Amino acid sequence: MATPGRAPAAALQAVLKPSGPLPAESLPVRGYDFAGGPDHAALLRSFGTTGFQATSFARPVAEIHRMIAAKLEPLSEEERARAGLGGPRPPSGCTIFLGFTSNLISSGVRETIRYLVQHNMVDVLVTTAGGVEEDLIKCLAPTYIGDFSLRGRDLRQSGINRIGNLLVPNDYCKFEDWLMPILEQMVDEQETQGARWTPSRMIARLGKEIDNPESVCYWAQKNNIPVLSPALTDGSLGDMIFFHSYKRPGLVLDIVEDLRLINTQAIFARKTGMIILGGGLVKHHIANANLMRNGADFSVYVNTAQEFDGSDSGARPDEAVSWGKIRMDATPVKVYADASLVFPLLVAETFAQRADAFPSETPGD
Repeated sequence: MATPGRAPAAALQAVLKPSGPLPAESLPVRGYDFAGGPDHAALLRSFGTTGFQATSFARPVAEIHRMIAAKLEPLSEEERARAGLGGPRPPSGCTIFLGFTSNLISSGVRETIRYLVQHNMVDVLVTTAGGVEEDLIKCLAPTYIGDFSLRGRDLRQSGINRIGNLLVPNDYCKFEDWLMPILEQMVDEQETQGARWTPSRMIARLGKEIDNPESVCYWAQKNNIPVLSPALTDGSLGDMIFFHSYKRPGLVLDIVEDLRLINTQAIFARKTGMIILGGGLVKHHIANANLMRNGADFSVYVNTAQEFDGSDSGARPDEAVSWGKIRMDATPVKVYADASLVFPLLVAETFAQRADAFPSETPGD
């Protein structure tokens, strides 16, 4: 029973419960103060104490800086020899895998990815068929800004394809005209020279043939960065390969050799980092390669998928820890955000600030 003139003790205890100690890393919440004028770098730094997904942005900045620092660490002769077993890239202290879904190449994020590849900041790319063909098609004709609400029926009748709020005129016809002679050459080389084509070798060939410095594939082949796409036929490239097979059957793409390539890149690396934009095949293909070394050392996911349906796309990094795809002592981060908003800012706060530390693009054709 309450004492007259005094609040009930149980309510006081419930409402005024004393606080225990906070976690050691806790910082006071404070956002950016515009009174000093706009300073975009300071604004992004303030995200760390802003809260919610702004703080989730600051954490991958720190994780990528750790990734870069590990990449730039010198290797011993023994480590250099071991890392050299992984593939064509010069050995470094951390092999960085970058995965991205095709919509990001359709968008202006393509230029951010191209920057990283051109300046040798990443070592392995994994994408879908669309991530390859959209890069090449953009060298032949532009993609345009549209609207999410445009009706599919109207667009179809006009021969215009929609990717979210982007519009792609049916320039796949130009793509066919460009690609068919290359497929013919590839079959010739397979039959007369014993060429063994894999998806990554085909992508490198297409990057060389497009000969356009705006292309991700162009810079990847120039800098010996393999582009892995185990579902390369799942898109317009597959359509063209299908059509060409009626004219001249016989082209063979060996996905097993590419599987060995991505796995050995992980196995023989001193350390590995994963930056994965989106989900699906690109996310799992990179993570599964890192299982071969008992997990990646550094990991950043950027996607909007949720885990409640059990999909790998939505799975948080901790689920990958349970499978051995991320190391138990790692500090992985997931940002729940649209990569078209977040990824250019992440690069601005990390790789772009260390540009002088990376070797210039590989000289060659």
